[in-house]
Amino acid sequence: MKSLQHLPDNDLIHSFQAGNQAALELLVNRHKEKIFTSILFMVKDKYLTEDLFQEVFIKIIDTLRSNRYNEEGKFIQWALRIAHNLCVDYFRKVKRNSTISSDDKDVFDLLNLTNASADTRIVQQQTRQKLHLMLSCLPDEQREVIVLRHFADMSFKEIAKITNTSINTSLGRMRYGLINLRKMMVENQIVL
Repeated sequence: MKSLQHLPDNDLIHSFQAGNQAALELLVNRHKEKIFTSILFMVKDKYLTEDLFQEVFIKIIDTLRSNRYNEEGKFIQWALRIAHNLCVDYFRKVKRNSTISSDDKDVFDLLNLTNASADTRIVQQQTRQKLHLMLSCLPDEQREVIVLRHFADMSFKEIAKITNTSINTSLGRMRYGLINLRKMMVENQIVL
């Protein structure tokens, strides 16, 4: 497994297709946080996120095993597109909006500093809650672009590809999302 760690994604894929299960495990571990976080921000429900996350990797494994994976782009872009499409399919199926569950750990917990003082941790928790609430108030398209950009570290080109929009549309959604967040901060006198 140690010799696999430095291999690029496409080499890990070829190794898995040749029968090396450890290559798949490494590939999953390498990208699971970004994929999980992206799904969580789209569906806003931890348990649903876990289900969709598993579906994403079932689709990935099936595609890789059947040698249908196309190496045109990056693996992570492809995986995030699968995650995005599964979320869209889910919402089409149930035709409803989810709410954020406040008792679950959320993606902002990833920002937590373990050596922080109690005061600092309380302020960070309050900040995460405020950000979570503000993000949940944004239109879906704006929230999605902000999440993909800031939490999944994707470029606007990658976001445009995943959301089937132009780069300008993605940039516009980001711009309006940030404007709306700033308005909410001013209206509610929130300082982050």
